Amino acid sequence: MEHSSAGELLKKVRKIEIRTRALSHQIFAGEYHSAFKGRGMAFSEVREYQWGDDVRNMDWNVTARLRAPYVKVFEEERELTVMLLVDVSRSALFGTSGMTKRELIAEIAAVLSFSAILNNDKVGALFFGQKVEKFIPPGKGRSHLLHIIREIIELEPTTGGTDISGALRYLTNALKKKCTAFLLSDMLDVSADGKPQYEDALKVAASRHDLSVIQVFDPRERTLPPVGLVHVKDSETGETAWIDTSNRKVRQAYAQWRGEMDDASKGLFNRFHIDHVRIATDEDYVKGLLAFFHRR
Repeated sequence: MEHSSAGELLKKVRKIEIRTRALSHQIFAGEYHSAFKGRGMAFSEVREYQWGDDVRNMDWNVTARLRAPYVKVFEEERELTVMLLVDVSRSALFGTSGMTKRELIAEIAAVLSFSAILNNDKVGALFFGQKVEKFIPPGKGRSHLLHIIREIIELEPTTGGTDISGALRYLTNALKKKCTAFLLSDMLDVSADGKPQYEDALKVAASRHDLSVIQVFDPRERTLPPVGLVHVKDSETGETAWIDTSNRKVRQAYAQWRGEMDDASKGLFNRFHIDHVRIATDEDYVKGLLAFFHRR
């Protein structure tokens, strides 16, 4: 990412803040509350049954002992800690639809952050590529959130590559208490045969935290257009190659490889009961996020 002047960076941050803060106020704060705050229910007390109480909350032991119907009362745990695991690797700089994956990640992260703050939750961020580049401890307030957004836009990885396992292990070690964590990444951390390289770390992190995956992608990463001989470069390793996109078998082989890779990651998410959504750079992320929240 080219280094922006302070003024240009401020404009970018402000633009994201205005758009995403409005979305959070109008749409996402309530959706976030329903999807995430509703899970944090703690037992408070028992009281006598009242008309309209949910019979699933009956405390049958107390009811039998006192010979009168009693229900358990739960209250929401008031404050969550939200952690954003943000992929700042060089592959996130790719974009063919007017927005790069990194820019899409920035907007989604901002929506989540403002929604969390409106629900009185703390927000922290962990930025990673081949290694964890920066860790911002959970906090509150507008200036704290703008610091996170600024780093998503501006932070440059010091090495090439992506190590999702390292980021997940860092989260597990840094936060001992359960948190709500969002992994925002293109998930391009696979072996040569397209298998995810983060299975073990994903399993551990999902068992300790409420982990969700928001995977971003560019439509050109799914299928190759038939535009003849193309010189491509791996943005993370620097390796280059020529690909004959006019060859139908080449395009089919690539589409099959990409499809198998996506299926493998989705299989892991389902096996470890991790909520996940895929959002493209050319689609309305509001719809994707709303569908994601409603599925929880």
